[in-house]
Amino acid sequence: MFKFLKGVVGGSGTGLKDLPYYIGEPYPSAWGSWTHHRGTSKDDGSPVSIFSLSGSNAQDGHLAAGRNGVKRLRTVRHPNILSFLYSTEVETLDSSSTSRITLYMVTEPVMPLSEKIKELGLEGTQRDEYYAWGLHQIAKAVSFLNNDCKLVHGNVCLASVVVTPTLDWKLHALDVLSEFDGNNETASGSMLQYEWLVGLQYKPMELAKSDWVAIRKSPPWAIDSWGLGCFIYELFSGIKLGKTEELRNTVSIPKSLLQDYQRLLSSVPSRRMNTSKLIENSEYFQNKLVDTIHFMEILTLKDSVEKDTFFRKLPNLAEQLPRQIVLKKLLPLLASALEFGSAAAPALTALLKMGSWLPAEEFNIKVLPTIVKLFASNDRAIRVSLLQHIDQYGESLSAQVVDEQVYPHVATGFSDTSAFLRELTLKSMLILAPKLSQRTFSGSLLKYLSKLQVDEEPAIRTNTTILLGNIASYLNEGTRKRVLINAFTARALRDTFSPARGAGIMALCATSSYYDMNEIAIRILPNVVVLTVDADSDIRSKAFQAVDQFVQILKQYHEKTSAGDTTADATMGLSSMPGNASLLEWAMSSLTLKGKPSEQASLPPLNSGAPLASTASNASSAPARVNSSTKLYDQPVSLSPTSTDGWGEIENGFQEEQDSEKDGWDDIEPFEEPKLSPALANIQAAQKRPVSQPVSQPKPQATSLRPKNTGKVPKDEDDDLWGSIAAPAPKTASKPLNVKTASTTDDDDDPWAAIAAAPPATRAKPLSAGRGRGAKPAAPKLGAQRINRT
Repeated sequence: MFKFLKGVVGGSGTGLKDLPYYIGEPYPSAWGSWTHHRGTSKDDGSPVSIFSLSGSNAQDGHLAAGRNGVKRLRTVRHPNILSFLYSTEVETLDSSSTSRITLYMVTEPVMPLSEKIKELGLEGTQRDEYYAWGLHQIAKAVSFLNNDCKLVHGNVCLASVVVTPTLDWKLHALDVLSEFDGNNETASGSMLQYEWLVGLQYKPMELAKSDWVAIRKSPPWAIDSWGLGCFIYELFSGIKLGKTEELRNTVSIPKSLLQDYQRLLSSVPSRRMNTSKLIENSEYFQNKLVDTIHFMEILTLKDSVEKDTFFRKLPNLAEQLPRQIVLKKLLPLLASALEFGSAAAPALTALLKMGSWLPAEEFNIKVLPTIVKLFASNDRAIRVSLLQHIDQYGESLSAQVVDEQVYPHVATGFSDTSAFLRELTLKSMLILAPKLSQRTFSGSLLKYLSKLQVDEEPAIRTNTTILLGNIASYLNEGTRKRVLINAFTARALRDTFSPARGAGIMALCATSSYYDMNEIAIRILPNVVVLTVDADSDIRSKAFQAVDQFVQILKQYHEKTSAGDTTADATMGLSSMPGNASLLEWAMSSLTLKGKPSEQASLPPLNSGAPLASTASNASSAPARVNSSTKLYDQPVSLSPTSTDGWGEIENGFQEEQDSEKDGWDDIEPFEEPKLSPALANIQAAQKRPVSQPVSQPKPQATSLRPKNTGKVPKDEDDDLWGSIAAPAPKTASKPLNVKTASTTDDDDDPWAAIAAAPPATRAKPLSAGRGRGAKPAAPKLGAQRINRT
C-alpha cells in the first residue's frame, strides 16, 4: 500500500531516503497547495500524517509560505493546534529534468475535518453536540493565538481544521500566521506577508481592501473572528463558502449560536466578538457532551465528592452521548484517569460499560491493560469493584496474565479482615482458577480454600464447598482423590449451617464421576445417609436424592460386572443425575447485612433462596452471584495489627500456616456443638447403646457426635491438606472376640453388642424427640468392641 518517492539527488535536508517515515496514500482534500498523506513510523509502525508541498525553485512563493508554516508549527504549542514531529526538504528531477523542491512536514495522525464528518454520519442532537465540542476547541486555539500570543492566523476555515483519532479538532495551516503589530505606529506595509494565499470569500472587508491602517487600529482578533464565522457557516451548511454574500444566509445556523455568529461577522472590526468571550458566554457550548469532556479534562482539580457523583452518573449519561465520541474520546480519558489514580472506584463501572460496546479485539487493546494494572492498586474500593465485575472481563484475561499479574494480588483477599472481601475473592476464583497453573492451583489456592472452609462466616464456608465442586475438573487425579471427599464429608456435611450441609451433598453429586465404587460405598454413602434424618427438610430431600444417585451408580456397576462385562469402570459416574449437569450456584450471602452475620439468624433453606445446584433446565446458566447494594465501608471490619488498607496480606508466607495445628484440613471440629434438648439427647444415647444393657449403668458424660482428631499433623504431611481429616475405612478383617471392654462388665449376656457399629458422625437432629429404652447408659467406644470370653 505504501509507495516510496525515488530519484533523490541532494539538496537541503537529509533527503527522502533518510526520512524515518513511510509515505502512504493521500487524502482527497487538504488546505492550499499542500497534499495530506497517511504515513507510519519506520521505528515502531505508529501512524502519522505527512504533508508535502512542491515548488519549481527556491524563490517559489508557495514554498516560502510553506516554510513559514513549518517554522510556526514547530514553535507554537497548544492542545488544540496540530502537533509537529519532523520536517525536511528534498530536491528532485522530474521527467523533463527540471529541478523541483518538495517540503515534507510530519505531524501527529489526523484527517481532514470534512472527511471525518462524512465518516461519522451524525445527525440531529448528537451532531450538534459534537459540532459544539469541536467548535469549542477551535475557538480556544484561535483565542490562544490572538489574546495570548498576539498572533493572527489569517486563514481560519473548514480546510484548516483536522481531526485526531480521539475525535479532537485541531487548527493547522499556519502558512499565513504573523505577529500583530498594531502598536507599531511607524509600520505602513503589509502585516500579513502571505495573505494572498487566502481566498477572497474568507477575508473581511478591511483585509480584502488591504486597508492596513484600519487593520492595525482593530483588535488582534478582528480578522480571525471573521474567519471563525466563515468556518461556522461552512460547518453547518455543509458547503464550501463561495462568496462573502453567502454568509448572510443563516438558515442552517442553530438558534443558540445565531447571535454570536452575527457578532463574529460584524462589518465594524472593533465590534467583532472576541473568541474568548465566545467560549465563556455562548449558550451553544452548554450541553452534556461538552460538560462531560470538560469535567474529565480537569478531573485532577475536582474533589472526591464531585468525582464520586460524576462517575456514578456517567454509565447512564454515556448511553445518551454519540457512541463514536464515547469510545474514541471519553473511553481513553477514563482509562487514563483510572490508571494514574485520579478517578474514583465508580469509574470502573463506566469503563466496563463503555468497553462492552467495543469489539473483542479492541477491548483487549484499549481496556484490558488498564484493568490488569488496577489489580496492583492500593485503593481498596477499586479492588472491590474489580472483583464485583470480574464476570465482565475475566474471560478475556489470558492464563499467563492471570497466573503472573492478577492472582498474586487477588490472593491477598483470602486473608483480609473483611468477610465481604473474602467472599468476593472466593467467588472470583470460579473465573480465575481455570487459568491458573497447576503449581499455583495446588500449591496456593487449595491452601487458602482449606482455611475458608472453616471460616467464621457460614456463607463463606458454604460457597467454598460450592467452589470446590465447580473447579473439581481442573484438579489432577491425585489431588481430587485426597481433597474432594474429605472436604465434602468431613467438613461440609458436618457443618452446623444447613445450607453448608446442602452444598456438601450437591457437591458430592456434581462430582460423582470422580469416585470409585469403594469410595462411594465406604466413605460417601455412610455420611450422606445420616442426613436423611436431618432437622432441615430441604437437607433431607437432598440427602435422599443423593442416596438414590449413588446407589444407582453402585447398582449399574453391579449389573455390568455380574453380566461379565469386563469393561465396567470402577470409577464410573452418573453424569446425567441432577447436580452433575452444570455448575453449582452460589449460596445466598448474608454478608451484605449490617452487623456480624454470624450473630444474625440462620439463613432460610436453600430452596427458598438461591438453589445450590442447577437443574437440567438451566444447565448452561452461569453461577448465580449475590448482588449487594451495600458498600465495603458498611461491612464490619475488625481492626488488627495485620490489617492493611489493601486486600490483606499473608505474613511470613506459609511457614506460620505449617506450624499451626488448625491449618490445612486437619481439624474436623471447627464448629460449635449443637445444644440438644433432653429428649433428643435420650434418643441419641439410645441409638448409640448396644442392644442389651444393664439398667444400673452410671450416668454418661456428654459426648460429641463426631470423633475428635487431636493428633497434630507432621510437617512432612502438610501438602496433603485434606488427608488428615479423612474418615478411616471400616476394617473388614474379623478379630477374636476375647478382649474385655473397658466400658462395661455385663456384655457377656449380649454377644451382638460387641460388634455393634457406631452410628456415623452427624450434626443432624432426629425427626422426633421420644424417650429411649432403659436407663441412660455410659457412652460406648465408637466402632466394634472386643470382649474377653474367658
